[in-house]
Amino acid sequence: MSAFRVRIVRPGELSEPEIEAWRELRAKADGPANPFMEPEFTRAVAEVRPRSRVAVWWEGDEPVGFFPYEKEPLGRGRAIGFGVSDSQGAVLRSGLRPGARALLRACGLAVWEFDNLEDGQPVFEGAAAESFGSPVIDVGEGYAAYEALLRVQSPKFLRTTLAKERKLGRQADGEVRFVFDERDPAALRTLMEWKSAQYRRTGRGDRFAKEWISTLVRRLHELRTPGCSGVLSVLYVGQRPIAAHFGLRSETVLSCWFPAYDPEFAKYSPGLVLHLRMAEGAAAAGIGMLDLGRGDAEYKDALKTGEVTVYEGAVVRPGVLGALHWLRREPPLRVHRFVRTRPALAARGRAVLNGLARLRGHR
Repeated sequence: MSAFRVRIVRPGELSEPEIEAWRELRAKADGPANPFMEPEFTRAVAEVRPRSRVAVWWEGDEPVGFFPYEKEPLGRGRAIGFGVSDSQGAVLRSGLRPGARALLRACGLAVWEFDNLEDGQPVFEGAAAESFGSPVIDVGEGYAAYEALLRVQSPKFLRTTLAKERKLGRQADGEVRFVFDERDPAALRTLMEWKSAQYRRTGRGDRFAKEWISTLVRRLHELRTPGCSGVLSVLYVGQRPIAAHFGLRSETVLSCWFPAYDPEFAKYSPGLVLHLRMAEGAAAAGIGMLDLGRGDAEYKDALKTGEVTVYEGAVVRPGVLGALHWLRREPPLRVHRFVRTRPALAARGRAVLNGLARLRGHR
């Protein structure tokens, strides 16, 4: 690594040549062009997370690598947008392999935590504690081909969802219509209100109660770049939104993020109808893949055509601070791992949460 120099900057301080180099490296990378890995996402996070930084590797007068991260007190580092980002890691020229601990040392970090490390990150090989399948929908051959596959793979799901869509069309007080890329901020506010209510009903932490997340989503909704753009998809009855989803897209990937619907229309399964129309709209927009994100859900199993792999774990440098971070992080991870590796226990837990949600919904 003696021929290289590393520059640590705030994301907003990246020069135009550096940003272009980042984009070019991502364009040459193997695997899906996930928008969370683009410089625009890192810069948007930095506007609401002031401890965001980027390590830039230079070889001579050429930037050849980028490592975005958030630096907290006592040398604790996290992936950029940790907790909401669905794809994380370093962006490096092929063949550039700084050691993981050397990378942390250059950044002044004792530990770096990740929860959605993308596949194909050799620098962090061996640091993952767990791997997860992130379901994806392949619409590269067009929506008709995808629906034909569903008729074979998930026939009951497709038949029931399409029947409910037709029933909604007959019974709704107004025209049922779908907008793939809705720019109205009022529709985004409605989605965020639905999602907050859903979090509370199911006993989960309300992400939108965190100002940095709600501000980030609003700003990303306004972002329009080839590699990373906010996409709000809405299912309407007349002028009334009944289901919506906000995610990020590149030219070829739609990364699904925040779906929700109006509980008054629950009997029509508007969220499922929305996802079918999203797949159709994405295919029409030239997108080849929808990434549904890690996490178990029946609707994902019904919709998916395959999976990509993401990883959770941490790189820890030897020393007192690294040991303290390990002790803080490891016990709760072991509990979560214990539950996740026992499907029956995990299923009972989900059933309890769903039961609580139904009780709260009737209050």
